[in-house]
Formats: sequence, structure tokens, C-alpha cells
Amino acid sequence: MGRPDPEEGQLPAPVKPPDGGWGWIVLFGCFVITGFSYAFPKAVSVYFKELMKDFHVGYSDTAWISSIMLAMLYGTGPVCSIMVNQFGCRPVMLIGGLLASAGMILASFTTNIIELYLTAGVLTGLGMALNFQPSLIMLGTYFDKRRPLANGLAAAGSPVFLSSLSPLGQVLLEKFGWRGGFLIMGGLLLNCCTCGAVMRPLDMGMKRKMGKAQDKYEAKEMLPIGGKTEEGISTTDGTKKGKKAKKKPKKGKKLLDFSIFSNRGFIIYTISKFILVLGLFVPPILLVNYAKDTGVPDTEAAFLLSIIGFIDIFARPACGMVAGLKWVRPHVAYLFSFSMLFNGLTDICSARASNYTGLVIFCVFFGISYGMVGALQFEVLMAIVGSQKFSSAIGLVLLIEAFAVLIGPPSAGRLVDALKNYEVIFYLAGSEVVLSALFLAVASYCCLNRGKKKEPPSENNPSAGGGSDTEEAESDVQEAEEHSSDNHQPAHSTDNTVVAANEEANHVAEEQSGEGGGCPTGDGEVLARDGCNTDQMVERDSF
Repeated sequence: MGRPDPEEGQLPAPVKPPDGGWGWIVLFGCFVITGFSYAFPKAVSVYFKELMKDFHVGYSDTAWISSIMLAMLYGTGPVCSIMVNQFGCRPVMLIGGLLASAGMILASFTTNIIELYLTAGVLTGLGMALNFQPSLIMLGTYFDKRRPLANGLAAAGSPVFLSSLSPLGQVLLEKFGWRGGFLIMGGLLLNCCTCGAVMRPLDMGMKRKMGKAQDKYEAKEMLPIGGKTEEGISTTDGTKKGKKAKKKPKKGKKLLDFSIFSNRGFIIYTISKFILVLGLFVPPILLVNYAKDTGVPDTEAAFLLSIIGFIDIFARPACGMVAGLKWVRPHVAYLFSFSMLFNGLTDICSARASNYTGLVIFCVFFGISYGMVGALQFEVLMAIVGSQKFSSAIGLVLLIEAFAVLIGPPSAGRLVDALKNYEVIFYLAGSEVVLSALFLAVASYCCLNRGKKKEPPSENNPSAGGGSDTEEAESDVQEAEEHSSDNHQPAHSTDNTVVAANEEANHVAEEQSGEGGGCPTGDGEVLARDGCNTDQMVERDSF
């Protein structure tokens, strides 16, 4: 399930993303996981009134259930990254689906609010976290050229599930009570296991087996006919096994890659996201109460959130399609900055809305801008760090966002209680979102684009830079060459074997370079920058 290490002397070239095929099944699974992860903590609020009656607690006590779920979803990011890097995406998602389901099933048998915190809050929240992060990693593995569209479609799962889980929860509450509703919801969460089962890793082992068979076939053709052929092949295999045995203790897999903090783009993105989350979720949380205070009836006030959700469903895929255009994708970070600026200005301009018509207009524009932010946030992160380091990057980003989630909305609620004025809260939240947008745009232009202009451009990839998957392949190739030079000792029939191996390597390199299917290197050569994953490199470096 984990990523297999390449054999000695072979290039660890990643399998090219298919941008379709089984990737559409993976996309559907990611759609379902995203829907459960973001919508479920909000959907359980339907049961809060019944829980308050049964356990004799206040609204703030029951609201901690949703808060704990979200805190687990964001705060356990590094733990998820470590587990994915160690065991792979599929087993982690299967375990996560079982934990999420078990948490809600056990919650249906609880007798006090503390037990609900531990079951529905901690256990279910941890299970959803173990599903959400690996699903995004698999999505980035299967899609490259169509990745912005894939991210937009997957992100649309949040508003779709929110608009369906809340009415479903109300029906279950009326027919079966909150305990029966929790039990059935736990059964629904078992679908996360199904989504985890379809997350089939791209097969790298098949390439290695085919390459090894081709090596033996060409060695038989080049070596003299007779006993020396088998002897040469066995000598080559023995040498490879010896090198592999010596290399194993030296090579260790990083469970959490902190080297991404040396990436200036990642630092800028992380700071911007922290400021963004402080104010992004405040308006939709306070919107219903704000509408009621202005004299809007309860049913019409609740309908405002449905307007945001309906617009959000279409805004996310549409924004993903725009971000995938050839002339937009190299500048996707600036599109993300524009979406945040749009969202912040919507909050500020609508702060003084005093009637239902004004609030409906606010919901329309907020739904568009909110959908744009949701569709682009992980696409920008993938573009910055690449697929190899995305598992560690998203875990660390979610951990940092967890602090902002715990600071922003609670602080806004306390300010409302103290000032009794929603207008100030909307101004404050909008200002925070605008600040994050300006910081991302200005810092990206000053710290990244200007520094890139000073570097001499290459022939085929003028924006080639550091931190790409190609450079990681370079280091592995150089390490393989060092091992081969250390273990190069004369033995019987070594002349024929070495000559055949060199000719064989050159022959394979010529064939692969002619077909454009890989990035081979000859003796002492360095991996060419214009051979592997140029699309991903151009995209990341253009940021």
C-alpha cells in the first residue's frame, strides 16, 4: 500500500497521472469524503435541542460536539500525514471509516454529554480526518492537467451533502429519535470505507518488473551465447541484490517532511490561510441570528443558508474549470487571492444590510466567492509543494488552521455578546479576509516572481526552479551512481558483464528518450529538467 522504493540504479520516476479512467472513481470517492467531512459537523446540530432536553445541558454544551469534530479534522493533520507516509492512503482511509462509524454508533448508547464528546466528537472527528486528507492526496495523484477541475468537483461535495444531510437528520429525529438517528448516521458513515477501498494506488511495481525483464532480455542478446550468458545475468542480479541490501539501512522514509518550511511559497500560503480562516467562517455562522435581529421571520432567515449552499454547488466546479485554463493555471495563486478579496469585500459591503432583499443579495455574492475559495485552496497548495510533499504539507497547514478555527468564530461570538452589534463583526471579518488576499498577492509577487527573474532561464522550461519532483529524482540517481562506484570490484567475467550493462543502459536510455516516456540518465549524466513532469514544474514555479 505504501510507496515502493525504487531498485538500485533505476530512476524513481513517478507514474504519469492518467487524468481520467479510474481517476473518475477516485474523484467520486473524494466528493463523498469531502461532503461528510465538512457537512457532518454542521448536520448534527439538528439533534442539539433533543440532547439539551435529555442531558439537561445548555446550547453551548451541545455545540462543543461540532467544535470537537472540526478541531479533530484540522488538528490531527500531522498525525494523518505520518500514517499516510507510513502505510499509504487506502488502509488509513479504511481505518478512518470504521472509526467514524463506530463513534456515531457508540454515541447512540451514551448516557451523558461527556461520553458524547468522546464518541461523536473525538472518535468520529478522528475518523473523518483520516479519510479527508488521504482522499485529497489520491486526487492529486490521479489528476494533473485536469486537477483544478477535479478539485472543484470534489469540493462541491460539501454544499451538496450539507443540503441533504440536514433534512435527512430532521426526518430521522422525528421518526427514530436522536439515538436512532445517530445509529443510522453511523451506518451512513460506513460508506467512507467504500470510498477508501476504491483509492487504488498507481502501480509503480509493474514498471519495475517490466524494466527488469527487459534488462535480462537485452543482456541475453548482448552477452556471448553459452554458459557465460547465465553467469553474466546471475552476476548482474547478485550485484543488484548486494547493492539493494547495502542501500536499505541508509534509506529511510520521512514520516513528516519539515523541509517544506524552506519553501517560501508554502510559508506565504500558510500565513495567508491562517488570516483567512480567522474571518471566513464568521458570516455564515452569524447570518441567521443577524437576520432574525433585523426582523426577518425564522423560516426566511434559515432559507438564507440554503441560498449560499445552492450557489456554492455550482460555483466550485465552475471555478475549477476556469482555474484549469492554460492562461489561468500558471497564475492560479492570484486567482485564489482575487477570490478571497471578493469574499472580504462582500462581507464589508453587506455589513449594513437592513432588509431581507439586501441579505439575499449578500448570500448570492457570498456563495460565489465562498465557492471560489473552497475550490482553489487545495489546488494552490498542490501547485506550490507538488505531489511528493503534499501529504506532509496539508497536514501541517490543517494544524495551523485549527488554531485559527478555535480563535475566529468564538471571538466573534463574544464580541456580539459584548457589543450587541453585528455590523462591527462583519466589518472585522471582511477586513481579515481582505488582508489575507492582499498579503498573498503582494508577497507572491515580491518574494517569488522577482526572485525568479534573477535566475537564468533554461531552454525548454524558463520557470524551472527548486523543490520539484525532478530534483528528488536527481538525488536518487546520484546516490545510485555513488553506490555503483563503491561496489565496482573486478571478478570473473566482469569485463563482459560491465560492457553489456553499459551498452544496455545506453540502449534503454536512447529508447526511452526517443519515446518521451521517462527521464533516463547515462553514465555521469544529471537528470534533465525538460524531461520529467514539466507541467507540474511550470505550474509550481509560476506561482
